[in-house]
Parts: sequence; C-alpha cells; structure tokens
Amino acid sequence: MTADPQELEPSTATARAVVTALLDAGVRDVVVAPGSRNAPLSFALWDAARAGLLRLHTRIDERSAGFLALGLAKNGARAAVTCTSGTAVANLHPAVLEAAHAGVPLLAVTADRPARLRGTGANQTTDQAGVFGPLVPHRDLGPGEEVPPLDGLLHLNVRFDDPLVPARPWTDLPGVEDPPRVKHAWRGRHLDLLDPGPRTVVVAGDDAGPPARVLAERAGWPLLAEPSAGCRTGTHPVRTYRLLLATDLADRVERVVVMGHPTLSRPVQGLLSREDVEVLSAPTPGVWAARPFRVDRELVWGEPHPGQQAGDPAWLEEWRTADRSVSAQLDRLLADEPDLTPHEVAGAVAAAVPPGGLLVVGPSNPVRDLDLMVAGWAVGDRRKVLANRGLAGIDGVVSTAIGAALARPWSSRAIALVGDVTFLHDANGLVLGPDEPRPDLTIVVVNDDGGSIFAGLEQGDPAHADRFERVFGTPHHVDLAALCAATRTPHWRVESLPELQQALASPNGGLEVVEVRVRRDNRRDLDARIRALRP
Repeated sequence: MTADPQELEPSTATARAVVTALLDAGVRDVVVAPGSRNAPLSFALWDAARAGLLRLHTRIDERSAGFLALGLAKNGARAAVTCTSGTAVANLHPAVLEAAHAGVPLLAVTADRPARLRGTGANQTTDQAGVFGPLVPHRDLGPGEEVPPLDGLLHLNVRFDDPLVPARPWTDLPGVEDPPRVKHAWRGRHLDLLDPGPRTVVVAGDDAGPPARVLAERAGWPLLAEPSAGCRTGTHPVRTYRLLLATDLADRVERVVVMGHPTLSRPVQGLLSREDVEVLSAPTPGVWAARPFRVDRELVWGEPHPGQQAGDPAWLEEWRTADRSVSAQLDRLLADEPDLTPHEVAGAVAAAVPPGGLLVVGPSNPVRDLDLMVAGWAVGDRRKVLANRGLAGIDGVVSTAIGAALARPWSSRAIALVGDVTFLHDANGLVLGPDEPRPDLTIVVVNDDGGSIFAGLEQGDPAHADRFERVFGTPHHVDLAALCAATRTPHWRVESLPELQQALASPNGGLEVVEVRVRRDNRRDLDARIRALRP
C-alpha cells in the first residue's frame, strides 16, 4: 500500500511540532550540533531559519554549543541547543548545570533513539530521560505526543525513529511576532523598608542587579559589589572592599544585606559567617534558594519605597575614605612593578569597554583581578559585565562570550577577559564555519602559562613546591598564535601596558584574540603584598 504523499513522516511531524513550540515560547536563537538522530530537528530548524523565523547557529562540539546558547540566553535572548543521542547529550551537561544554578532560561532539546531500543546495546543509546539530574525539569517526548510548554529551563528529550529525513521541505511555517527579551527576576522590584540604624553593608553577588545599588544609595550604605553583580555603578561601590574586610571597618559591621550570588571572596564569606553580624538575604535566581551561610531574615520583593531612611552618613564616609587610600596604594604598587601585572591588564580591559558595552569575564584570577581594579561607573554609563558564576567553572567561557556578544540588540564594543587555561579549555569555541554569525568580540587572554589561581591558595605554599607545578601550576607551553592561526582567528601578542592599550583601542572587527604575556612565578608574593595594604 502506498503512503499518502501529504502525510508527514512521524519524526518529521514531531520535529516540526517541537520547532513550532520553540517559536511560540519566544526562542529566536537555536544552536545545532550535527548528528544523525537529530536530523529531523536540523531540517525543521533550517526551514525555519530560511523563512526568517529564527537565527541558526551550528557547532561541531556539543559542549561549546551548549555554552554558546548559554551566552545568548545570559544576554537576554531566548535560546535553545539541540544535539544527537549518546555522549553528545552528556557534553551539554556543564552548560545546563551552569544555567540551572544561575537561573538562566536555557532549553536543551536532545534527540533519542525510539523506545524499542532503550535498555539495549544499540549504537549511541543510553538512558537520556532525566540525564541532567533532578535539578533540571525534563520531559520525554515520543512520536505523536503533544509538545509540553517550554517556559523556563527545561530538558526536552525527543525520541525519533526512521525515517529521519523529510520527504519535502517545510513550507507552511507558523507566523510569529518578535518576542520581548528575557527579563531578570529582579527587574522593576525593590526590597521592603529596612531599619537604617545598624551599621550595614550591602553585599552584591553575581546578577544582584540595580536593586542592590538603589538600596545602598537610599540607605546610605557601602556597596560591596562583584564585577558581574550588575550594580557596580553610582557613588556607593567600594572598589577595594576585599582588602578593607581585613581591617577594623569589617569588625564594626553589624548587619549585611546579601543580594545576588556572592562567590568571589573569602573575606566576604568570613563576614557572613560571623555570629555577631545579622544577615539579611534577598531572593536569588537558581535551583537552590538556600544560602551557604546563616540567614537571620529572608527579605521579599515589594513595591518601590522612596521613603527609605538613610543611616549614619559617617559610616559610609569611613568606607569611602579608606577605599580612596587603599586604591591609591594599590595603583602605586602595581605601577612600581617592573613587569606588566594581570591586575593592570584587567584595569586596561575595563577602561576599554565603552558606555553600553559588554564585558565577559572568566573565572579564577581574571574576575578577581577585575574586582580590585574597577571603581563604580556612572549610572547612565553602565557597562554590562557577565560571568558564569552559577558554578564558576572554567569550561565554555569562550563560547559564552561569543553567544553574549551575538545576543546584543545594539552595536557596541564587546570584550572578554580570560586566563590561558580557561581559553584552552574552550579553544573549540573559535571553530566557526564560514556561514556562521560572527561576533565583534575581542578576547583578551592573560597568559601566564598555567593555573596561577592556585599560587595564592594553600597548595601554593612553598612547602609544596616540589609537586606544585605538576599538579596545580600545570604549565602547557601552548603557542596561542599557532592555535589561533589554525582557526584563522586574528591574534596579537603584547607584553606591555602601552601595547595592550593600543591593541584594545584598535580592534580589527569581528572575532580576535589579544594575548597578554605576564609572569606567574611572582603571583603569590604579589597577592600577599596587595592583601597587606591598609588605609
């Protein structure tokens, strides 16, 4: 019996239903990693992209594909990533976990084998339903089943059976409207009125947002904001707060208001663990609402309260005076160093980001160096600073930065600041096909030939020098210029601050890498001298 030529193959019908659901959910960027089992989705996405309904990205590495989608989503786009079955799915796990912990609405659509092959040794077959664990809501979808709503973070696992190739193109595509950009949970919200009396500081971690700045300004409190807090603007951020938390100013803190996800600073963790300090916590996105420190009072979002009373102005002025003193000492210390320091690199990168620009900063030392080098930008001249601080891993940062740069709704400068190990960990992020959307992005790689973050930790003590280099320092001696040449990525190598400033002031356009060579052998001593600074 001959099949009706107008009747769609089951896998093709399912794939088109999934793509329709993606469009209905506002998804306009989809990253595809090539494969056979996800071919029905790839064909349907190609048709939708050709019709102008979405923007298609392809990557040969599923891990890079996942982080590209994450970067798109972190910068306000509604994005999804799709891949074939087997280990391809497992390679999405790091990006999906980062999204879950950071509260980023990333959607993973994975292709699976038909139900009859589950539990067998069929090629590229494993147990994919719920493979990302209990933190990630998931649905398993088979042929003919209705596609569930795709709101929020979700893993949609779709079972496809032969035939995997459609008999004809998709021509009757649905009409769609431009969706709004993804809004942060804190947008337009404020905290309840707080007693202005206790000596209070506002700790703003990753993605705390402008409410932290508004609260600090209205209450007259110091703002201790990480670079990616989204509120290191105005007059209240304290640049050298990590150093000042080792002084008597910290001893006199009576209350801390925590917003966002603080992850950078051991001194902040020490402050939050003190029994004599009251800790108030605002809601934060992510799968775990519980804080890793004692919380005396949970705050709630409410309506704006312009009547928030300010505390003692002398308290804020003490922090400002101390911050000016330590900042000046820090700048002199770095200027007197005979070699270019990674802190100066971070400062130059921050200075090169124009108002409205984007800065994506990698984990380990780069984000901490930036933390010490950035004062508060003017409120009207704010820059967007993004970082993967949900789990603070080094994986996928190059792809995250590319995705974030591609997601900008306007044309403005985008820079990424990463370490050499982080860069190497996602070198596949530079592999872009000739037809792929290409960002205007300068990636600054601080290359000290290894993992300098460990030099300042316990394992960096000279007592462990005989084993430190092999298992922590991990020198790699990789020629980054040759690596960039392999992907036809423009590359500059600089070794001085003027050279770096010139490179940042003269971007080539498109994707480029600026490699900055710095020392690692003096990192522990330099960090110790910085920590010893006092007002």
